[in-house]
Order: sequence, then structure tokens, then C-alpha cells
Amino acid sequence: MKKVRKLVMLLLVMAFTIVLGGCQDSKEQETESQKDSSSQTSEAGPTMGGSIVVGIPQDLEDSLDPHKSVAAGTKEVLFNIYEGLIKPDEQGNYKDAVAKSHSISEDGKVYTFTLREHVKFHDGTEVTAEDVKYSIERCAGINGDGTPLVAAFSNVEKVEIPDENTVEIYLNDADTEFLAYLIVAIIPEHCTDLDKNPVGTGPFKYVSRSPQENIVLEKFADYWDTENQAYLDKVTFKIVGDSNAVVTGLKAGSIDMYPRINATQLAQLEDEEDLQFYEGGMNLIQALYLNNAAEPFDDVRVRQALCYAVNRQEVLDIVADGRGTIIGSSMFPAFEKYYMPELSERYNQDIEKAKELLKEAGYPDGFEMTISVPNNYQQHIDTAQVLVEQLKQVGIKAEIQLIEWDSWLSDVYADRNYQSTVVGVDAAYLSGRALMERFASDAEKNFINYNNSEYDKLYEQVKKSTDEQEQIELYKKMETLLCDDAANVYIQDMACEVALRKNYGGYVFYPLYVQDMSKIYMISE
Repeated sequence: MKKVRKLVMLLLVMAFTIVLGGCQDSKEQETESQKDSSSQTSEAGPTMGGSIVVGIPQDLEDSLDPHKSVAAGTKEVLFNIYEGLIKPDEQGNYKDAVAKSHSISEDGKVYTFTLREHVKFHDGTEVTAEDVKYSIERCAGINGDGTPLVAAFSNVEKVEIPDENTVEIYLNDADTEFLAYLIVAIIPEHCTDLDKNPVGTGPFKYVSRSPQENIVLEKFADYWDTENQAYLDKVTFKIVGDSNAVVTGLKAGSIDMYPRINATQLAQLEDEEDLQFYEGGMNLIQALYLNNAAEPFDDVRVRQALCYAVNRQEVLDIVADGRGTIIGSSMFPAFEKYYMPELSERYNQDIEKAKELLKEAGYPDGFEMTISVPNNYQQHIDTAQVLVEQLKQVGIKAEIQLIEWDSWLSDVYADRNYQSTVVGVDAAYLSGRALMERFASDAEKNFINYNNSEYDKLYEQVKKSTDEQEQIELYKKMETLLCDDAANVYIQDMACEVALRKNYGGYVFYPLYVQDMSKIYMISE
């Protein structure tokens, strides 16, 4: 480990000095601290009450409206405030939430939900079938300008209320994956300022937000699930954008938990007796994302050359002491039935092959490029620095451009005004479509401008398929196309290292990018 850290420092000096979210449990990689933690908590036991300060790397720059939020960091906080008709558990199963039961018609076109009685919003009002209808129609664009706020909801034909406890969702086309999208938040129809004052049904309610400082939540005493109420009375998400401040805060006790510490931070903290560490997968597709519509990345040979130029194992070794899972397409290992580990071998580093492709594409001497990276994600910055050095081997001169997170969302993600970027892309829903839909040529979320008519045809097929095995095969074909086209330089599903003070327990990993604070408790002495 010390040898790797020296290599990190050497690389950073060689490059230059530089002042873009739930994790999947990895039982094979259970650390000793996890084992110590579980034995400690089983003896002492959880206690009700108390508070916690959780460090997060950026403010919630986009909307607090759950139907409009984009950033994974925002969604992981809102997970504690909002609930849908169903909600995921830590095993990836869907459990009824605002609904107490549901059924799907044989043709996959009608979803019927029986609502749970006396579920309350955080403002004290009870959830009604009208609120549910409004929420679904809002996501589908039916009660707005016709533009769906959630892409999958474009398939919604209508929402009906047969009685005050029942909601029926009718789809234009059969969709057996639609259930996964119904974790989308149920919101009160009478609230019009959710972007500033979120009101949900979750175990915690929103209290306040101080820009660039913190977001404060408190336990919702009237939460419907009395058997699974939150332990803690208060959760403060503290914005700690500086990597050194994270270490200082954890050592000094001003931060009790930090969900994603990097290898350098871990090395500085691993001897702290007051801390315990949990390791899993981050459920993010980290890649060098390429604007396929911008020169020179509009040429598949150039994109493939970049893939061959990169040594991904070296990236993992230098940035994360070898932790993480190398991937070859836009699917992470938590989606086991869709995941194709063999694609990670498609572009093993081959410098001569990379040079040959660049020569064929008209760049025998390489070219210059810019990598835009959010300045509050140290892991992505570190990865970009390694890539800069590796690309030099094939004559490509890459320059890192650090930008604010809100600028990344507007310039890179929304306006697509960039050449390349290093970030991690998450799946907001537990379905293969959640990761694959963004690469349809007309998808609003297709920020890399990927355009392949065969991919579009496969996407239309999978949306209409009601056969699970056929869906799996179609998704794998789509993954293979993204790999063959070198749509991006895929790197890894990053390792997720969670630091938690030892007087807390209950941390659980999810196969989604979330932080479930209702499970965390203070340990009784």
C-alpha cells in the first residue's frame, strides 16, 4: 500500500499540481473493521435518538424537487425524504411503500395499486389517491406541457382512480420493467415549491438548507412504517468539498460519517481508533465520457484508440490501491443478470494498436484535448490525472479543466458543450433500462451524443418486450454495441469506502446510489 501511495505522489508531481453518488455490499471484501463493528453492535445494541453529521462533497446544486433532480448526490439525500408507491431494500427487492399492495395485468399494460391508509406527508396532510394520480401524471407530462419529467413515464396513457384507495396506471405499450420506476416520489398536489421546500412521506423530513454549508433533516414522528422508524432524531449533511477538510473533520469529530473516502484519505485515517470502515461497490459507471459529436471523437477509430491507450488496472492501482471493478460498458456488477464481465477485456492496453488507429484516423502525431472534471470529486480528478499521463504515450496531450459542479451540470450535462469528462453515472432505478436508456439518440440524458440506429432499434425492442430472457439478451447486445463503438473509455465501478464513527452502527449498502439514514443508530453503552 505504501508503495502505491508513493506512486500516486510521483505521478501527481510529474503531471502538475491542481488546486462528478448508494453502494453494493461486497461480502467477499468484508473488512476486519466491519466484523468488529457488527460484533460490537450486536452486544451493545442500537438506541433511539441522537444525531449525526454526514459529510458530502458538494451542495445540492440542482432542484430539490424529486421529479426534476439530476445529480446523484441530490438523489441520495432525497432518498430519505421521499418515497414512491414502492421502494427498494438493501437486497434490491421492491417493497410496497405508499401502496400496501400492487398487481400487474397479464399483458403488462395495467398496474393497479391499493394505497396504504393514513400515510402522512411531512406537512401533516394525508396522502390521497389524487396526490398519487397527480404525481404520476406530472412525471408523464400529462398535467403539464406534455414533456415527461421521467423518460420511462412517456409510456403512460392515463391514470385512473376507481375508488379512494385504488390507483390504476395504464400504459400505451406493455412494459414489465415499469414497476422499477414507481419508486418515483409521491408528492402532495397542493405543494408548489418543492424545489426549495421538499415535502415527502419518508422517515426524515426536511428542516433547512444553508447554501454551501449544510442540509438538515429530522425524524418524521408520524412515519407510516412504525416498525421501521428512523433511530436518529437529526441528520445534518455537511458540505465538505476539500479533501483535506474531510480527513480533518473525521479526525476532529466534526464529521461522524463520510460515505466515499478515497485511497489517500483512507491511508490518513486507517489508524484512527475511533473510526470503522465499510467497503463495497459504488454502483457508478466511471468513465472518460466522450462527446461523440465533437471532433475528433466523432471518429470511432479515435475513440477506440483512447480505449487502447488506457491501462485501467493502473488507474485502480494508483488511485484506489487496486480497489474497484474494471468494466467495459455502461453496466455495473450489481445488475448481475445484465452485467457482462467479458467486455472489460475488450480493450486491454495496446499502445501500438492505439497509434495505428490514430494514424488511420488522420492523427499520426496525436492531438490536444480537454478533460472537464468537477472540482469537488477528488476520485475523478485523480483518475483524470492518471489518464493524462497514459495518453501521452500515444501522442495525445490532454489538459484537465476543473469546473464547479453546477457548471458541469449546465455546460457539460445539459448543454453538451465539452470534449470529454471524467465522472460517474448512476442508475436511479433498479432496471437495465435505467442505464441503457440514456444512449438512445434522442434521449435528453444522452450527454455524450451517442448515435447508432441499431442501438435505437434494440432499445425500442426492449421497451416492448415482456419476456425477461429476451430483455436480458437485448440489453447485452446494447452493452456490446457501446463497447464496440467505444462510446466512452469505460474504467470502473469504483470501490466505496465508508468511514463511520464507532459509536454508530447499522450502515447498509444498497444496489443503488443512496444513503439510507433510517438504518443508522447510536450504540448504547
